[in-house]
Amino acid sequence: MKKTKKLWMLAALPMLLALASCTSDNDDNPLVPTDEVEAQLQKMTLREKVGQLFYVRPECLDTTIHFNLPSGIDASSDDIKAIKLQAVNATMKGVNEKYPVGGIILYAHNIEDEAQLTAFISQIRALKGSPLLCIDEEGGRVARIGNNANFGVETFKSMEAIGNTGDPQNAYHCGNAIGTYLNRYGFDIDFAPVADVNTNPENIVIGARAFSSDPAVAAPMVTNYLQGLKDAGVTGCIKHFPGHGDTKADTHYGYAQTLKTWDEMLDCEMITFKAGIQWGAQLIMTAHIGTPNVTGSDVPATMSPVILQDKLRRELGYQNIIVTDAMEMGAITQQYSNAEAAVGTLQAGADIVLGPQNFVGAFDAVVKAVEDGVLTEQRIDQSVRRILRLKRQISNRQ
Repeated sequence: MKKTKKLWMLAALPMLLALASCTSDNDDNPLVPTDEVEAQLQKMTLREKVGQLFYVRPECLDTTIHFNLPSGIDASSDDIKAIKLQAVNATMKGVNEKYPVGGIILYAHNIEDEAQLTAFISQIRALKGSPLLCIDEEGGRVARIGNNANFGVETFKSMEAIGNTGDPQNAYHCGNAIGTYLNRYGFDIDFAPVADVNTNPENIVIGARAFSSDPAVAAPMVTNYLQGLKDAGVTGCIKHFPGHGDTKADTHYGYAQTLKTWDEMLDCEMITFKAGIQWGAQLIMTAHIGTPNVTGSDVPATMSPVILQDKLRRELGYQNIIVTDAMEMGAITQQYSNAEAAVGTLQAGADIVLGPQNFVGAFDAVVKAVEDGVLTEQRIDQSVRRILRLKRQISNRQ
């Protein structure tokens, strides 16, 4: 009798944890549009809808800037840093009139000091598309503001150091401290925390950015960090699905893969992502890694309907926003053209195309794909509904 009771409790534990950990962020089914969101959607033109799908660096709106990104270099490259775009100019305003944008992500080179950042964000707020303000502010080595000497904010050694304390409250403090200053400066979304489980000692891209090599340690750290951000008024994003911790190569520069099976991922990587989903994560960022023993091909997860739809949406039940990692990274640009990448990731199931190598070209490609029937407007609407709902949630908390 005691053994039967124990087995029942173990079987019921995931359900009990899910019920206990869900937050108000995820109370409504995102697939069921509210009247307000639906009314807004019906008034939008196709171009306005497509614009909502793109979250770009500021340089993408300035078509007078001509630089050739070396294959495999992202928006933090020296070539772009030298431009030091830190204000909205007339060209950007002109491009934006025809190309509305759903979000802007700022990098370290876009940020000088508090006065400049405040002015820049005010200018971005006035752009067409009502863009949300985004940043990669994980803490540790990826902290665009925290690592800027002109900002006197609390800094953190690494997420690994926080994980090593074994106390999830330290992860909450980290998320809350970062969220507090991001909210003060005007940011809406922090592309953090890293939910990867750093199981490969040869990993050169994740490493100390992850909380732990043990998913049982990492999972509560991830959810507490998310809660800290939320309590500070900032929306977090767990990354990089389905897990970048067991890879060797760096997707900024080229192809990377994990040879794990899905069952092996369920025993490791999915523990942290499931925890984030159950908590109510509003955004999940994809990894550009191949998962051949899951999908049967070398297609990056960002471009794979098996990973994004079959696994993340259907099996794990995630219904909120899927955002790609930066599409200008080598793992994408070495395999796909700018147009193929933008259209392909939407076909695979992503909602937000982050950092395309050429925003104007990618935007035009998606519009043409709808006009040609390669993508349906109904498919575009699915993603726009999720994005508009998030924007309303963010607006309501301000």
